[in-house]
Amino acid sequence: MDGQVVVGERVVRYSVYGTVGGPPVMSFGGSPSTRWKRPDAVRAIEESGLWMVVPDRPGYGGSTRQPGRTVASVATDTEVLADSLGWNRFAVTGGSGGGPHALACAALLADRVTRCAVTGSNAPPIVDGPEPTEDDEKADPRRNRTSWLVARGEQHLRPLLEDTARSIMERIEAGGPEIPPDPESPPGPPARDDADAMARLNATFVTSHDGWIDDHVAFATDWGFEFADIHVPVGLWYGSTDERAGKYADVLAAAIPHAERKPYAGGHIPPTNAYRNLLSWLTLS
Repeated sequence: MDGQVVVGERVVRYSVYGTVGGPPVMSFGGSPSTRWKRPDAVRAIEESGLWMVVPDRPGYGGSTRQPGRTVASVATDTEVLADSLGWNRFAVTGGSGGGPHALACAALLADRVTRCAVTGSNAPPIVDGPEPTEDDEKADPRRNRTSWLVARGEQHLRPLLEDTARSIMERIEAGGPEIPPDPESPPGPPARDDADAMARLNATFVTSHDGWIDDHVAFATDWGFEFADIHVPVGLWYGSTDERAGKYADVLAAAIPHAERKPYAGGHIPPTNAYRNLLSWLTLS
């Protein structure tokens, strides 16, 4: 089920999954993302008994763009959306680029957020100094070229993201799966044969790149909150083959009180068993 709320003069669109009236969870998608979950994730949410809401951040999926937003800006939209749903207390989760936004809610909505689980989350980048090389980024993913470029103006990054999106959709048109397969797993079926998969891909990579750009701008500037202000339990999920996410987890675990590392067997996108474990963890008291 899809819905929307109005925040000032902006519209925020969202989707609802799971059991209405169950333990409430606000979930933030990656960069780029869509509010529409894949069937395997929907089944896991339904079986968990959770009441999950997935908003599209400004610039994604029909949510009004908000130029200049910071990572912390998500707290305002989250509070308005939670109020509209009648949620007083709720857990938050975020995958990849959604991780910082979940952490922002844990810090800034401390009286409302119960738990925070992030998967493959990035950490604040280092954008000073010379342009990072591949070796620099491999040694420390906070020194990455994407953040370095966008810190010098979105015009330097937009063409690269547009090229990336075109490349992804070309692979899809050639018969590729919706998501890149884990190195140890066979690829999924061709996404081009699944209308729902193509709707998710088009929403993520074709309709607009504004949300994707604005996420990266937000990551490359002050996030607007302090990790030390997070006092709820935090789970840091990351895949055994996702070396980049593991290094980010090192940074986050050192900075966030009560953070617990949660490695799983797999890559950047957690397999179903790991996702189920994450959902169960969110319901702990």
